[in-house]
Amino acid sequence: MRTIHLVSVLALLAAAPALAAPPSEPVALAQASAHPTYSAAQFFENRSYQLNGGSRVGAFSPDGRSILISSDQTGVFNAYALPVAGGEPVPLTNSTTTATFGISYFPTDGRVLVTTDGGGDELNHVYVRELDGTLRDLTPGENLKAGFLDWSDDGKTFYLTSNARDPASFDVIAYDAETYESRMVFQNDGFFPDAISGDGRWLALTKNVSSARSDIYLVDLQARTPPRLVTPEQNISHGVYDFTPDNASLIYGTDQFGEFTQARRMVLATGDTAPLIEAEWDVSNVAFSPSGRYRVSSLNADGSTEVTITDTTTGRPVAVTGIPGGDVGAVRFNPTEDRIAFTVLSDTSPSDIFTASLSDGAANRLTTALNPAIDEDVLVEATVVRYPAEGGVMIPSILYRPHGASAENPVPAIVLVHGGPGGQTRRGYSAMVQHLVNHGYAVLGANNRGSSGYGKTFFHMDDKRHGEEDLRDIVAGGQWLRDQDWVADDQVAVMGGSYGGYMTAAALAFHPTAFEAGVNIFGVTNWERTLESIPAWWGANRVALYDEMGDPATDAERHRAISPLFHTENIQRPMLVVQGANDPRVLQAESDDLVAAIRANGVPVEYVLFPNEGHGFQRRDNRITAQEAYLTFLNQYVRDAD
Repeated sequence: MRTIHLVSVLALLAAAPALAAPPSEPVALAQASAHPTYSAAQFFENRSYQLNGGSRVGAFSPDGRSILISSDQTGVFNAYALPVAGGEPVPLTNSTTTATFGISYFPTDGRVLVTTDGGGDELNHVYVRELDGTLRDLTPGENLKAGFLDWSDDGKTFYLTSNARDPASFDVIAYDAETYESRMVFQNDGFFPDAISGDGRWLALTKNVSSARSDIYLVDLQARTPPRLVTPEQNISHGVYDFTPDNASLIYGTDQFGEFTQARRMVLATGDTAPLIEAEWDVSNVAFSPSGRYRVSSLNADGSTEVTITDTTTGRPVAVTGIPGGDVGAVRFNPTEDRIAFTVLSDTSPSDIFTASLSDGAANRLTTALNPAIDEDVLVEATVVRYPAEGGVMIPSILYRPHGASAENPVPAIVLVHGGPGGQTRRGYSAMVQHLVNHGYAVLGANNRGSSGYGKTFFHMDDKRHGEEDLRDIVAGGQWLRDQDWVADDQVAVMGGSYGGYMTAAALAFHPTAFEAGVNIFGVTNWERTLESIPAWWGANRVALYDEMGDPATDAERHRAISPLFHTENIQRPMLVVQGANDPRVLQAESDDLVAAIRANGVPVEYVLFPNEGHGFQRRDNRITAQEAYLTFLNQYVRDAD
């Protein structure tokens, strides 16, 4: 199932920690109510499961007996074959150092496509796992990034993208499924390849023109015509979902007709368009079964996912029974379309994999991701809250309130800021959050103005105003927490990763007494350097990013004004900084400079640097190290602060 995001071009997603001996797990402190507390290791000894493949092909083995998944059950992600009948996943790759993820089964045999990068540097290569278990690099070379696009309908060809020719552009290359001979089918110049039709004729491309405008182009690969613009030349965001299985139409998303992204169908032969799915929230996914009989659609509804599987022959939804509450995702069909696989994610349990028969809708659970040492009833369900901020803007947020928190037993609290800009804090399991809540911290996941999922007006409120109103939204979140009688009003911290890490450092630099402390996880601290050092493979997305954030060639003065690194003399409260040495987005030099400057002021600062991570945590041991550092730091400077 493809996912489109019509909103944020800067995916500085949050993630992980860095090099330092893991601090010992602190002794559990007395909680507001008696309940078990668990260590960081216990929370991260869950098994993470991801469903791979596409909705139409590649998720199930050709015989339908196995499902391709990725899991970190050994501590490092690898590809596995999960038996449909039940049982332990069978390892397909055995990396002990670098995360390796499944992509797709071959349609006719047990070969598998997988991908891995260089320890978080995001320079992925695509490999085929042969039937004897050996790996063959299909995209060899240095300093290149490759990815998977799709399979042809007949299963004889698969399509990859690669920037080997031009670091700023992803060409589309067809590979013979038997010989692996390759040929370029589209030489790219300034577009992003999103989807290719099953007959190999049509290629859908997107081009980001500004933060508010993204266009769709079509290429007729048979006629070898240049890309043709098929969407209006206006400030409208468009994105590609997929081609229909009959190769007759393109399904795409647009915010042309209201605040939210809606799904439409474009007939390729005529260019005529018509509504497909209209809702009061963003349509985040549309996908189909192999024959097109079933359509899967998803809505991003107030921080949760609502999935509908529609039988297009009757127009009625398919009912699935026997699954727990939570977000359903990654719906995959087997080759005969009589069974699906999917994930279920809840606030109190990581994603688990289920299958269900389409004849009766009865579901069967194949995995148990939550560490059995943890009692799920001890964990906390989230609630959606909204608090007022500057100008009367209401800020939608996800709140985790510890058990037993009350006016008689007030608890410390954290404002958690998502990555982006333009990301979204959503409901769903987070080991990081649940560990902190389990140890008595309230967590408010704030969706400051500029966040996605709440309409295009809300999303664009922070354009070229980052570090201003959006930052004050986070400060207002801290005040909202202090106003709750069950929160200790002198024990409120701010925390976030990537753009959230920037907001954390900015809060301490520009609102120096608003929080007791901050946890900055690979956050941007010098916007001049970050925007000038964007990886080449971002290509045309750079234009939209500069439109949103400002061009370093013309807006350097503003970038310097909002960069915490140049205002460290204002920082009065302690900060924990976490960084990956291989991060291609937020360079280690940024965190190095920030830490040195804060130390020079005599303010407490702790630094955790991971030599084998990039912009996020791929290794379980590093996640545990980081998590232990978070709790130790917060206990010292927030809970026990004078």
